[in-house]
Amino acid sequence: MVPPRLLPFLACAALSTPVPTAAAQDRPPTFADPHPPKVHELAEVQSPAPKAFPELRFHAAPRPLAKGAVTQSWPSFLGPARDGRSKESPLLVDWPDGGPTLVWEMQRGAGYACPVVEGSRLVYTHRVENETVIDCLDAETGRRFWQLRYPCDYGGRFFSDGGPRSTPVISEGRVYVHGVGGVLHCLDLATGRIIWRRDLAAEFSIPDEFFGVVSSPLVVADLLIQSLGAPGGPTVAAFDKRTGRLVWGAGTEWGASCASPVAAEVHGREHVFVIAGGDSRPPTGGLLVIDAATGALESTYSYRSRTYTSVSASSPVVTGDLVFLTASYNTGSAGLRLAPDGELEETWTTRRFGLQFSNLIHIGGHLYGIDGVSDRMGALLCVDAATGVERSRTDLDWEETVLLRGEEQVLSFSVGEGSLLHADGRFLCLGDNGHLLWIAASPAGATVLARATLFHANKSWSPPVISRGLLYVCQNTRERFGARSAPRLLCFDLRGER
Repeated sequence: MVPPRLLPFLACAALSTPVPTAAAQDRPPTFADPHPPKVHELAEVQSPAPKAFPELRFHAAPRPLAKGAVTQSWPSFLGPARDGRSKESPLLVDWPDGGPTLVWEMQRGAGYACPVVEGSRLVYTHRVENETVIDCLDAETGRRFWQLRYPCDYGGRFFSDGGPRSTPVISEGRVYVHGVGGVLHCLDLATGRIIWRRDLAAEFSIPDEFFGVVSSPLVVADLLIQSLGAPGGPTVAAFDKRTGRLVWGAGTEWGASCASPVAAEVHGREHVFVIAGGDSRPPTGGLLVIDAATGALESTYSYRSRTYTSVSASSPVVTGDLVFLTASYNTGSAGLRLAPDGELEETWTTRRFGLQFSNLIHIGGHLYGIDGVSDRMGALLCVDAATGVERSRTDLDWEETVLLRGEEQVLSFSVGEGSLLHADGRFLCLGDNGHLLWIAASPAGATVLARATLFHANKSWSPPVISRGLLYVCQNTRERFGARSAPRLLCFDLRGER
């Protein structure tokens, strides 16, 4: 999930001084589990058949998948590898007039979570009035398999939208959903029945931070790993994904950020990379590198704006032994190298660009990202991953005719703080006002291959999702012009032909 943008007056910041490493710990600290959950045994229950419901509108069946099509599930935030890259092919590049075909749409409540897809099942969480809603839908038709609702009284401090920000994760027939108020559910994907449940905010005395729970949980083998930011630790915790019991905790000093953890094998061992740093005076935070099996904190790297009301929301990017960080509020970006002994070496830093909550994507030794300002400018950036040197910057803006107060007017648009997804050798970009672009990009620059207006609604900060040739997009606010439709979850047909 992506966190909401802070008010404009908060955007002025100064760079904190990076501290490259901290000494590796011989033993991770031991944290007591305050309230191990009860695990509910599930009897054999037949999965319900999907049914239509009033909020669903089905438009048209998608075309068949091409012969030999490459498809995959999308079970986690930013995809199976949490890197914003899809193996799906072929995908439709030449859209018909009006953009790709709309398959179905669901009127939904508040929130900024992304859907996740495993096989034929899509799980999506949002908020309707004073309840958090978890829907399991048929990914191709939108029909509902099951729904779980539970009370939610989260109010928020900086933003009126009190819906979920954290994206669920699916693993081995179970779905894990971390609510904005700190309640973590483990549900049976087939039936929606609760296997275990924890109120982590209450159990670990976790403060609200700035936006509630934003970070999306991560599954590594049998562990469910999540940023907690508990006072005095753990900053990061790993739970047994089958029982919900605490396995290890790491970190004692930093609160939880809005960024989601990532995992990668480096030097033959699985590591977890977490950006931390929440509500503290002075603001502190940065990168934690953790041994995934033991919870040992191998190294830290201080990287946080000096502005008190600042958040870190873009996840680390890891390729080989290189780690890349980016943050806004005048913080900038950095390249690091993780040594076999766990030490971090700073290879480059720059303040020429820093993304607030969209994510960098590593392709062929280069980093690509949308460097923009919400509702305003936006450009596709290409940076040499080895040096941090900017190779190209392509502005993505245009003029468009809209119906405003009953009259046609020509307005300027850009992708703003858009999201990128790499698929079929190109980039899909969702602009923060609801525009979808196919972009061919290289270090030499970028070319827009197609552009469509899916809707005119700002705060479209939830990254798009692709699975089995279908594109899922979240409209998070009402339309700004014309019909002013309510927030929706939309499914589009991107299935191409060989």
